[in-house]
Amino acid sequence: MSAASEIVIDVHGLTKKFDGRAVVRDLSMQVKRGTIYGFLGPNGSGKTTTIRMLCGLLTPDEGNGTCLGYDIRTEADKIKRQVGYMTQRFSLYQDLSVRENLEFVARIYGINDPTGAVRDMIVRLGLNGREEQIAGTLSGGWKQRLALGACTLPGPQLLLLDEPTAGVDPKARREFWNEIHALAAKGLTALVSTHYMDEAERCHEIAYIAYGELLTHGTVDEVIHESHLTTYSVSGEGVMALSATLEKSKGVDTVAPFGTNLHVSGHDRAALDAAIAPYRDDPKLSWSVISPSLEDVFIGLMGKAKDNFQ
Repeated sequence: MSAASEIVIDVHGLTKKFDGRAVVRDLSMQVKRGTIYGFLGPNGSGKTTTIRMLCGLLTPDEGNGTCLGYDIRTEADKIKRQVGYMTQRFSLYQDLSVRENLEFVARIYGINDPTGAVRDMIVRLGLNGREEQIAGTLSGGWKQRLALGACTLPGPQLLLLDEPTAGVDPKARREFWNEIHALAAKGLTALVSTHYMDEAERCHEIAYIAYGELLTHGTVDEVIHESHLTTYSVSGEGVMALSATLEKSKGVDTVAPFGTNLHVSGHDRAALDAAIAPYRDDPKLSWSVISPSLEDVFIGLMGKAKDNFQ
């Protein structure tokens, strides 16, 4: 297999505007085959628009590139046939059973031996015993499994997951991610939009988009390292009252509570140390330098981003 075939998505300078406002600006990126690629960013940041352009579902105003070897501008129909899409909201038929929903999808896509394919999918996702249960009566976690089964049944090469675990309990979320990793190990590529930091850490690579701009991307460790962020953890009596004071201090970029501690972060180590110096000798407070969390990094990035609504 050639090196080029290992790159599933390769785009350059993508820009998309709505009503004259750039929702995505000059975005370039590559995604390798078998990668779980996480898209993070605030609501309205351009994540969904970006994913749609990457996969030929939306035509960019500027820029070009390929997805699955096809041109995103001229061969969008070929891309769509090889993409599975799982939305945040359950989009299958609520009044059909698990089996009926999957068999409907199998027949729509012309899958050989739809009954057998559905039977295998039900076993693989642990839905056996629930084949005849009406989809609308399933819990959130079981609906999620059914939706994943439906969008992977046709054998797509690329999977789009738009906040797939919103409102799902931790056990169901872990089982979902185990299945995604199993699929990726077989060569399936997944683009995942999520707001959960623990889910971002499960991705092979991540990209953070804010106000239409790609601010950073890479592995979690790379993103944290390249943030050049220094973070202190402080605990003790009156620490929450200290939060309001530190937030106004020059050199402090972000202050965020984590349990009974505060994370105090800044990109300029000297300025940050100067800001917290008056409080370092307070015997009621305990200070320590820690590795910044992914959330610390992203909150810091947001502070430097320019709002494209302004």
